[in-house]
Amino acid sequence: MKKSVGKMLKAAGTLGIGAGAMWISSSALAQTQYVYADVLDSRPIYQSVTVSAPREECWQEQVRVKDSHRSGSRTPALISAIVGGALGNAVGNNSSSRKVGTVVGAVLGHSVGRDIVAANSRHEPARYQTVQQCELVEEYYDEERLMGYQVRYRYNGEDFSVRMDDDPGERIRLRVQVEPVR
Repeated sequence: MKKSVGKMLKAAGTLGIGAGAMWISSSALAQTQYVYADVLDSRPIYQSVTVSAPREECWQEQVRVKDSHRSGSRTPALISAIVGGALGNAVGNNSSSRKVGTVVGAVLGHSVGRDIVAANSRHEPARYQTVQQCELVEEYYDEERLMGYQVRYRYNGEDFSVRMDDDPGERIRLRVQVEPVR
């Protein structure tokens, strides 16, 4: 049994070497040539695709504007609190009544000052300014794109068809590989 397996492996190796030699010799005999054939027809192939493009869209808008000379200062309220505190301090007879008078005077003075600030800002009419606002929006459209050419040509009296990236013109270059058949 061992001898028959060994003979089979040896025969398979010889067969593989022989097949490889035949392939090498047949490819060595093969020849590549370049020839030209007449183009019968060349038709462009188009495909519809959807394309997006960003576009800026702008509009005019009315915006309320604060005066630049008005800073929203709290100075009048603070001064009123200080003056109220001083008056409250002056009214009190002893130390504890002066402290209470100072606090009450400061709170009342602050309230009066805040009312004065609010009254001054109420009388001013609102001002508006026109400003331009913009945003990017995507715009979609369909477009026909050239995908290639369907080319029909004649070689050795037979018609063939192939798809190509470019239009070959009146003639097309062909690669012909000639090898013997066994």
